[in-house]
Amino acid sequence: MTEADAAHSPRHHLPRLPDPARELLLPLLLLPALLLHAAATWPAGRLPVVAGLTCALVLPLRWRRRAPRAVFGAVAAAALLQWLADVQLPADAALLVALYAVAGQAGRRAALTACAVAEGGALLACLRWAAPGAFLAPFVALSATVLAVATLGRRARTARAHLVLAAQRQEQQTRLAVTEERARIAREVHDIVTHHLSVMVALTDAALQAQHRSPEKATTALRGAAETGRQALSDMRRSLGLLRTGAPDAPDSPNSPDDLTAPTAPNHPLPGLAELAALADRMRAAGLPVRVEIDDDGDGDGDARVRLPAGVQLTVHRLVQEALTNTFKHAPVGTRAAVRVHCSAAAVTVRVTDDNPAVTDPATVPAPPRPPGRGLPGMRERAAAHGGTLRAGPRPGGGWEVHARLPLTGYRRGVPA
Repeated sequence: MTEADAAHSPRHHLPRLPDPARELLLPLLLLPALLLHAAATWPAGRLPVVAGLTCALVLPLRWRRRAPRAVFGAVAAAALLQWLADVQLPADAALLVALYAVAGQAGRRAALTACAVAEGGALLACLRWAAPGAFLAPFVALSATVLAVATLGRRARTARAHLVLAAQRQEQQTRLAVTEERARIAREVHDIVTHHLSVMVALTDAALQAQHRSPEKATTALRGAAETGRQALSDMRRSLGLLRTGAPDAPDSPNSPDDLTAPTAPNHPLPGLAELAALADRMRAAGLPVRVEIDDDGDGDGDARVRLPAGVQLTVHRLVQEALTNTFKHAPVGTRAAVRVHCSAAAVTVRVTDDNPAVTDPATVPAPPRPPGRGLPGMRERAAAHGGTLRAGPRPGGGWEVHARLPLTGYRRGVPA
């Protein structure tokens, strides 16, 4: 049920009494009825004593939720005075109500003590008021009643504890879901903004440098920057559209937070393997030569560009995009990059390498650390969301390598098995 449905449901509009009013309701209902019964039963000479004892038994129940042990003690004392005065009243049931409050709200030791006191009261009552020769039956009945009330109180306490624990778990799950959603949005926005802005800045710089000596090249670069900006806007609309509509998680996998689906999906399809060529074209236009290779084991399920789930394809696309963006930002002019995506029935393997001469062979000289940022942690989070792994670092012979493996366990022809 959504919040809007809950707000308009009949249960939502049911009035709820405040706690003090609910605590006062039971004494207000019992006391007039008991006083009327006493007035109709007892002679006028004893009526003041009976009325006073009835009030002493019933009125403390007003505070049974706030101070159950104190209320039980007050009611037990009033019951003892009643026994000493040899006045048998139906208001004795207040002792059971107080016992239920102690068993349901106080600790085990207090509950056992209250139960023992109530049993003692049952014994005294049967000794004084039971018919001659009929002591056992009423005592067993009263003892069973005391034990039943105490048991019900403890079960109510346990049920409330379970409800509190369930509410805490639900709140924790909600917080975790919000945190995961924020992390997913942060990854998506970071990848979109970083990549497209880096390409747009490079193309704009190239246009500025060529505007006088080669106006045609400057125009081409500006058109590329404009197209990159439009692509960035399209990607951002898709990501933010999910937030506005509150669409459910992707259908490909219950643990696939990177699979963005929105009502505009037919007009703005999710980037996947088929869009890697366009990504490589943008990087080449910005000045980074890129070679893309996609191969499939050919297990008879068709082209991987169609067979793989959309969430996996989006993750592969974002991993390649971020890896190429890092190379573009940190590598000197003249660096070349290569992308290889290998698809099998068990997993998708992504390998992005470059020949950056500034990154040396780790077996000879330690490579200078790359600037910290959100890129690599976000890539690892994307891979981990699909149960995969990612490693990045210098490669033998020089250059940088990003290697990721995304298992396809549970998928069959793009649908969870």
